[in-house]
Amino acid sequence: MVFVNDIDPVLLNYGILNIRWYGIMFLIGLVLNYLILRWAFLKRGYRVEDLDSIAVYLFVGLIAGARLGHIIFYEAWYYWAHPLEVFKIWNGGLASHGAAIGVFVAYLIWVLIHRVKFSKYADILVLGMPVTAMFVRIGNFFNSEIVGIMSGGDFGVIFKRLGEDFPRHPAQLYEAALSLFVFLVMIFIYKKWGITKKSPPLFFVFIYVLLYFVGRFVIEFWKDLHGLPESFPLSTGQVLSIPAIALAVGYFGWTTMRIARK
Repeated sequence: MVFVNDIDPVLLNYGILNIRWYGIMFLIGLVLNYLILRWAFLKRGYRVEDLDSIAVYLFVGLIAGARLGHIIFYEAWYYWAHPLEVFKIWNGGLASHGAAIGVFVAYLIWVLIHRVKFSKYADILVLGMPVTAMFVRIGNFFNSEIVGIMSGGDFGVIFKRLGEDFPRHPAQLYEAALSLFVFLVMIFIYKKWGITKKSPPLFFVFIYVLLYFVGRFVIEFWKDLHGLPESFPLSTGQVLSIPAIALAVGYFGWTTMRIARK
């Protein structure tokens, strides 16, 4: 089945003010993320005031990290030549690897300022992140960006606004589905076993890192955003995913050995 994507990325146009689908999707993802975290904080008996404070830091880290990640990892030369384009985030151009780094740095700054143990809130804060990631990728679909490679058959999406008449893999929707899967797995584990004193610290953080970046590594084979020389066997997204996967595998290996010794 082939779907023709001729969706106008602008939902409403009020002269100089454009309300874009991408921005709406991003906002929905952020709001749902916050509501999930608020539910988890209340369930754990944590201060919602701390969540509100952390949320400000994470929002800044998310936007700055995702934007800088996209600029540095994928289109550095373009933005060097067009510096004002850096600030036009409503046109898309956010990298999940940069977002992960930005959120980590922002939370690290918060815990250092407030003198809180890093692991206290980390496992809860990661629960809603896949939801934001999912809606961002849906926004990418509306923007006809981060497209997949040609499907070469009677399946895929024709991105009409790119001036194309052939179907591609909807890589944005693949990643949205991946994020939804990761979220459902994490919520299932959280509701089934929760976070106890016996739980390894940062368990949910590394569950997210492992599931998301393994899935991301696989989906990259169907994406048309390479970022590295065509002759290189891996894409930029795959290269950046390898350290995250290795770190998560190392964490679970170390955790398993610790449990085995007890």
